Amino acid sequence: MPLREFIINDIKPLHIKDKVSDLQMLFNELTYSHIPIQNEGTYLGCISETDAHCFDGSKSISDCNYVIEGFFVRPNTNWLDVLETFAMNSCNIMPVLNEKNMYLGYYELKDIIGLFNETPFFSEPGGILIVEKGLNDYSFSEISQIVESNDAKILGAFVSKFESDVVQITLKIGNTGLNDVIQTFRRYSYNIVSGHEEDTYVENLKERSEYLRKYLDI
Repeated sequence: MPLREFIINDIKPLHIKDKVSDLQMLFNELTYSHIPIQNEGTYLGCISETDAHCFDGSKSISDCNYVIEGFFVRPNTNWLDVLETFAMNSCNIMPVLNEKNMYLGYYELKDIIGLFNETPFFSEPGGILIVEKGLNDYSFSEISQIVESNDAKILGAFVSKFESDVVQITLKIGNTGLNDVIQTFRRYSYNIVSGHEEDTYVENLKERSEYLRKYLDI
């Protein structure tokens, strides 16, 4: 479904000359983090609820225009980029402008997250695996080869963490259990951070150490 079908236009942007009290009242009626502001039909940006309640309601919005945040997306912006823009601006409403910068409406965060939940990463059965390796030592081609060499399929993969030249990659793997894949990653010197299926390698180590402890107690 085209993302533009999720555009909502039931909120008209407030005018820069409107009162701050109008803005505050709108926030009291809605659950949005931001409200769009315009000037003579031109989109200027959004004001957050937090900022709106910091000002005297009798003032004009133009008196506090320095807190206006100019974020927006286009109707043809990829949904992942839209989701990233939501995250970067800590908002739950995202204005949509056409190529002539005319305000078309807005996206709601919950609708975009709903699209993410419909992707195979979430909707298809499989296991979640988080692996870790040096920033200069890993490659997605190697990761794909490791997974597919075990007759498994990658349903999704992304870099989920950078820290001190170490990178973590989160994988959604379908078609098989994770144990064979986990052992192959270990042979390629990947650290297994988390595997959301039973990791028999760890269980076997526990059993062997328990056996050794009992043997030494004899």
